[in-house]
Amino acid sequence: MKKTVTEAIEYRRSTRVYQDTEIDTKKVKQCLYNASLAPTSSNLQLWEFYHVTDKDILNKLSKACFNQNAAKTAKQLVVIVTRKDLWRQRAKANISFLNSVYNKPDLTEREHKRKKMATDYYNKIIPTIYIDFFGLLGYLKYWAFQIIGLFKPIYRQARTSDMRIVAHKSAGLAAENFMLSMSEINYDTCPMEGSDTLRVKKILGLPKGAEINMIISCGIRKPEGIYGTRFRVPFEDVYFKV
Repeated sequence: MKKTVTEAIEYRRSTRVYQDTEIDTKKVKQCLYNASLAPTSSNLQLWEFYHVTDKDILNKLSKACFNQNAAKTAKQLVVIVTRKDLWRQRAKANISFLNSVYNKPDLTEREHKRKKMATDYYNKIIPTIYIDFFGLLGYLKYWAFQIIGLFKPIYRQARTSDMRIVAHKSAGLAAENFMLSMSEINYDTCPMEGSDTLRVKKILGLPKGAEINMIISCGIRKPEGIYGTRFRVPFEDVYFKV
């Protein structure tokens, strides 16, 4: 019987030690498909998912993760990668999709307006936000937007560093989709930030523009792989009703 969303959230724990039991690659791939359905800024989907099952690469990645138990005992690894450098390609993909959706002769006025608004967004707004020149243009846009913002609400995150954060936020949402999907089928995970990301990129043959968001180990938990009772600060300390 499948878990509810709440049950999957409650079951998920960061697992540091896994059983020596293989997990189904096809099931993990389906969980990664679920990851691809996560919300993403401007629907640009500036992510890639590397599903590692090869033993030699697993060993290399484990060393790059400092041989921590979560990596060393994992049966598979998933590397979540951000690809901010692919924004042009992904914007074009959105435009092609919109053209296919609205490819009919009898568009209503409302549909014409929706198509124009959406295509203008990807043709004009997205380039305005993402185009940069060694970070200089980003700072010019940033200060221009700050000045305009004195008079009306405006998007202010226009620097290269801001757009990196946007890509990583979207990738984090995808990672959570993946981990909860794994939890639903009684598979365990551990998101790891502790790694030599340069070595990870070299092992996977990633281009310069790619960045490692996180590495997620996968397997079936050993009881001792859960390091203690879950702790969270009191909910009242983080919840504010406005």
